[in-house]
Amino acid sequence: MPYRFLEHMCDQLIEAWGKTLEEAFESAALAMFETMTDTKQIEEKEAREFKIQAEDLESLLYDFLTELLYYHDAENLIFKRFELSIRKNQTYELKCKAYGERFDPNRHESRYVVKAVTYHLMRISKEDDKWTLRVLLDL
Repeated sequence: MPYRFLEHMCDQLIEAWGKTLEEAFESAALAMFETMTDTKQIEEKEAREFKIQAEDLESLLYDFLTELLYYHDAENLIFKRFELSIRKNQTYELKCKAYGERFDPNRHESRYVVKAVTYHLMRISKEDDKWTLRVLLDL
């Protein structure tokens, strides 16, 4: 499992990691959906593609997770797999293809409602060959 849940009083604090920045972002997204449901029960029936740009990595992570949360809120989609590419030119650019399906209460466990992604306690670091992210989800 490329993430873990850290203790926090009332929200969900996630620490995610990967050998690449893309893997770490994918792990954070998976952890966000694992907060909502058991991602092992999600089938890859639908896909959504999007592109975002940001001035820094923290904004890119925030915008990435917020975009996925938008698809959940607007279309009732839950995702389990993500294909990402991140490039740095003058700004950071992220391209994502997310795979999942619509939430079905008869098939999917309902855990927590994620209201928002926050910048509070956010951290992105690289040590040796590992990227580590921390992000707090408002429940």
